[in-house]
Amino acid sequence: MTKAKGTADKNLSNVVDALDIEAVNSHHAQQLQQDKNDRRHQDALNHDQPTDLEHQKD
Repeated sequence: MTKAKGTADKNLSNVVDALDIEAVNSHHAQQLQQDKNDRRHQDALNHDQPTDLEHQKD
């Protein structure tokens, strides 16, 4: 699939929108921080781990 030229990346736009939100109280700030931590954790899980490509000799 080809990308349309001249349009912003949707994921990047979502990150910018999330950064624009200001917490109204400490509970809301904690929720925003947890959301960020959850996204980071999911991102770490989504990265493939390198596999052992060496063949074992029998």
